[in-house]
Amino acid sequence: MYKHRYLEPYIRRLSKSFPVVLLTGPRQVGKTTLLEYLGNLETPRRNYVTLDEFGPMMLAKEDPDLFLERYKPPLIIDEIQYAPGLLQRIKVLVDRSKKNGLYWLTGSQHFALMQGVSESLAGRVAVIKLLGFSQGEENNMKDAGEPFRPDKIVNKPIINLAKIDDIFKRIVKGTYPRFIHKDAPPVQVFHGSYLQTYVERDVRSLLKVINLSNFEKFLRLAAARAGQLLNLSGLARDVQISVSTAKEWIGVLEASFQIYLLRPYFNNIGKRQIKSPKLYFLDTGLVCYLTGWHNAEVASQGAMSGNLLENYVVAEIIKSYWHRGIEAPIWFWRTKEGDEVDLIIEEDGKIFPVEIKMSMRPDKNMLSGIFRLKKICDRVSRASLICLAENQYPFDKDIDIVPVSHI
Repeated sequence: MYKHRYLEPYIRRLSKSFPVVLLTGPRQVGKTTLLEYLGNLETPRRNYVTLDEFGPMMLAKEDPDLFLERYKPPLIIDEIQYAPGLLQRIKVLVDRSKKNGLYWLTGSQHFALMQGVSESLAGRVAVIKLLGFSQGEENNMKDAGEPFRPDKIVNKPIINLAKIDDIFKRIVKGTYPRFIHKDAPPVQVFHGSYLQTYVERDVRSLLKVINLSNFEKFLRLAAARAGQLLNLSGLARDVQISVSTAKEWIGVLEASFQIYLLRPYFNNIGKRQIKSPKLYFLDTGLVCYLTGWHNAEVASQGAMSGNLLENYVVAEIIKSYWHRGIEAPIWFWRTKEGDEVDLIIEEDGKIFPVEIKMSMRPDKNMLSGIFRLKKICDRVSRASLICLAENQYPFDKDIDIVPVSHI
């Protein structure tokens, strides 16, 4: 059974304005399913071809003109990264046709794709990103039309994540669409197979020659650091690789949509900022699998519980933007003196601080970073403390306590 995604109307809208739409994201998040569903609603139905199959892939590589003659637009081309040479030929065709909505492309390696896109399809392609189901999508909530922002959450319906165990079941399981099927595989089996496919295909293609056992160790150690400042030197030392190799491998994880590097916020707020980004995984199920947290109750009480919750919330907020075709305008703020705000959203010339806490009864001490930020910046607007509280309520005139289920 097809489950609707918030990106649907945005893909349709962009397809009317651009000749090419590129949908990127990690493997197994439903990119193909989404585009096929929308393509089947068109008249005539949109054609489909995948470069995951050997025949079409080789034809696309060896004779892109014949490939595009055989597979006519309007066309979905799945896994376009396997034949980047197609992009130049698509450019020629769309320039000749001058029609919009001719090609919908998918790809699971963002940086490699974007290099080809910037060279061949600049100004002709709309690029959007898809991750696993958001809370609202999985629970069939109607799209509110706007991403998460602390000043826009009043009276938002609560989804069915009322208890800590409910939240951590979703954190441990992850958000891949495969898990909503009635014949869903065991969680550990799925993530094990996913990692094997990811390492064997994406990692090999991005890095060419590599010691895969070292990369898998690197991946597990990175997962153990989810929600923390990225320390490349420490990671490199623990895996016994060079810092330059660690930097390259982090780039691979980011390029293949496994991690998100949250950058520090500068823009005239203080002069002594910490420059390292914070490391988050875009699916907490993978973090839990890699770090051995297979039980929701145990994970909610374990040493990583706070980091897992923070990672989960950050990923959901990222989805609230990406699944509406918008880049997430998010950062974190931390000074060497120890002042910190977990997340900063900057929009409309304003700063919206967000704290994330593993607590059911938040107190004033948890908001010290927000209070400090307000003192040194006059653009700070409404703030949120996202936590395990059961209901939303105002903490003071400018700060709301927000349950995880509201994001």
